[in-house]
Amino acid sequence: MTNEQLIKSAHVWALAILLACGAIAVASNGLKADSQNSNQNSNSSNSNSSSRNQNSNRNSNSRGNESARGSQTGMSTLNSDDQKFVMEAAVGGLMEVELGRLAAQHGSSDAVKQFGQRMVDDHSKANTELMELASSKGLTLPTALDEKHQSELAKMQKMTGVDFDKAYSKAMLSDHQKDVAAFEKQSTKGSDADIKAFAAKTLPTLQEHLQMARALNGQKGNSGAKNSNSNSNN
Repeated sequence: MTNEQLIKSAHVWALAILLACGAIAVASNGLKADSQNSNQNSNSSNSNSSSRNQNSNRNSNSRGNESARGSQTGMSTLNSDDQKFVMEAAVGGLMEVELGRLAAQHGSSDAVKQFGQRMVDDHSKANTELMELASSKGLTLPTALDEKHQSELAKMQKMTGVDFDKAYSKAMLSDHQKDVAAFEKQSTKGSDADIKAFAAKTLPTLQEHLQMARALNGQKGNSGAKNSNSNSNN
């Protein structure tokens, strides 16, 4: 083989080696790019998943808190005093229903059980009416007890027998004295005509509940009603 042929052969081999090295480099870069893209996609997916979980938890917590607080769903037509009355009446109604269910199930006397069931029936109806009325005024009422009332309910749940009957009867007397006073005031001094009408319509039922609660506590006469009127005037 001549020198010229050897030189040509060497050039060919060198070119082949360079091409091979280039192909290997290109392939290596491609693998690195695929790996980086894969990692980026994976990180992006994890980030999106984490974001969705955080949003889901925030929404869940928000709904839970909202159910106990209630909210204003737009420009409410009620003034602050009327709103306060509606919110307090809603929470009080929810509490009456929960305690009524407890009394109907765990009361030791027939009188307490019957009174408890009456509270469930009457206050459930009133709660529904108030919720619809409040919604028409731009308010969303609470659908669950707040922490304060949950704590009070938990204490009652731990009681049994005569101790439960006494504690429940005492609580119902106190609650309905306050309820009658609040509804009497709202029915005469409230600003919103519809809320005043609701208070006036519900008041006789609450007054009957008060008389029943007084009977559970062994009271006679109209002292409970007089007390409630005195509170209302104040």
